[in-house]
Amino acid sequence: MALDLFDQFQSPVWWSIPLVVVAVIVPALILPSPTARWLENRVLAAQNWSIGQFTLQVFLPVGIPGHKWALILASLMMYLTTLNLLGLLPYTFSPTAQLSINLALAFPLWLATVIIGLRNQPTQTFGHLLPEGTPMLLIPVLIIIETISLLIRPIALSVRLTANLTAGHLLIHLIAMAVAVLLPVMTVVAIPTAILLLLLMLLELAVAVIQAYVFVLLLSLYLQENV
Repeated sequence: MALDLFDQFQSPVWWSIPLVVVAVIVPALILPSPTARWLENRVLAAQNWSIGQFTLQVFLPVGIPGHKWALILASLMMYLTTLNLLGLLPYTFSPTAQLSINLALAFPLWLATVIIGLRNQPTQTFGHLLPEGTPMLLIPVLIIIETISLLIRPIALSVRLTANLTAGHLLIHLIAMAVAVLLPVMTVVAIPTAILLLLLMLLELAVAVIQAYVFVLLLSLYLQENV
């Protein structure tokens, strides 16, 4: 039993090797690679279908110039989903529960969307900092507020993903500890608690997929503003 609830979120080290590096590489090793065959197995067919549906939904409001990002965002969606789901397995470490990992993913992609906007449509990009029809006295204040809201976007992306995964893992850990303590003492109470734990695990499976989808969807919305 862990002495501290937050011990599970510390990056483990084995023989002076940070295992977060291994955890980040694992999705690339277990995901099936597409083949040149006409007929593929069911796993590849399901993967291709899910990528097609995801791309269709995310890039529907995005202009044609932004469709070049389809491969990047689809790969990011699969990568984050796999990391989130692997983090729910026992004796595993979820890199997406670390703010530094999420910020390292969010900041370069957000910055790329801003640079694209400044290069392709600088007038509209700077126009987002000042809404049309703003009174003269409010112009400096609104520019500062909109600039802060623009710069805080990658932090909000990272914190949202980290907070949702951390909260879910903490709840699972707390309820699992309660089941382990109550089972030999109060079996009648432990059984419904175990059922609650099972339902929470199913909820966390959905949260793992939904949070990856929301992360990529918000990036596509930022891209939509700049293409």
